[in-house]
Amino acid sequence: MHYNSLTDFFLKSRSVLNKGPIAMVFAEDEAEIDTSLRHLLNSGFMAVLVFMPDEFALAEDVIPMVHRITYNPLEQDALSTAVNQVIDVTPNQWLFYCYNAEYLFYPFCETRTIGEMLAFHTEERRFSMLTYVVDLYADNLQRHPNAVSLDTAHLDKSGYYALARPDPGNHNHPKERQLDFYGGLRWRYEEHIPAKRRKIDRISLFRAKPGLKLREDHSFNDEEYNTYACPWHNNLTAAICSFRTAKALKRNPGSTYDIDSFRWHNSTPFEWHSRQLLDLGLMEPGQWF
Repeated sequence: MHYNSLTDFFLKSRSVLNKGPIAMVFAEDEAEIDTSLRHLLNSGFMAVLVFMPDEFALAEDVIPMVHRITYNPLEQDALSTAVNQVIDVTPNQWLFYCYNAEYLFYPFCETRTIGEMLAFHTEERRFSMLTYVVDLYADNLQRHPNAVSLDTAHLDKSGYYALARPDPGNHNHPKERQLDFYGGLRWRYEEHIPAKRRKIDRISLFRAKPGLKLREDHSFNDEEYNTYACPWHNNLTAAICSFRTAKALKRNPGSTYDIDSFRWHNSTPFEWHSRQLLDLGLMEPGQWF
């Protein structure tokens, strides 16, 4: 169904939000919108909301499966504004957000649904999940000038690292169980990336509650939501395999002519399987086997 705005969606179909988990996709351009939505539907999300301009098209098989909301994701604070409005009307529901040409992978996702994973995560008294944004890119930019190719997608198999996250309210001492993660194209081409956008960590999976707010840096106003694990053991983490940075670097006039290829000696074909991401240490199964 198509809605003229998020307010229109709340008026006509708010009951859709009564059962989760719920996914929100923000379409910044027309690259791989349909495949991004199909991937989430196949993962077991109970509802998928797609925020996109009217001029973008959806495939015929996808249209009846999603809730299309007219929206401009490129406006300032557009994502956090929409996510926070959904949070306000979905207490206790698990939510997920991403952009188009991004694909959520979690441990054993080939055989287990997103609902099964989040049920286990909830039993561990965790109400958020750290997701690493793993950059994908086409192997040949001459054939794929927008850097997007599902068939020839590559990723970096090394070059990821974490730094302590300083707490300005506590003399910049490190925050407990919080780290800033870096790597991928944002690290290799950092001269083209603003410093505040170089991190690759998001809290993209979380359980809504009253008063919870997503900030523009992909963190929350509840500091426990920003932690990567509980105090007593490691927890599940997930990965968002994303063409978004590659697209931006090739679209930006300041960087596109400096990049003939994203491939380097640590590039490897993406296998579209959670086992590869687990083997590379790009997500953590925790106690879930």
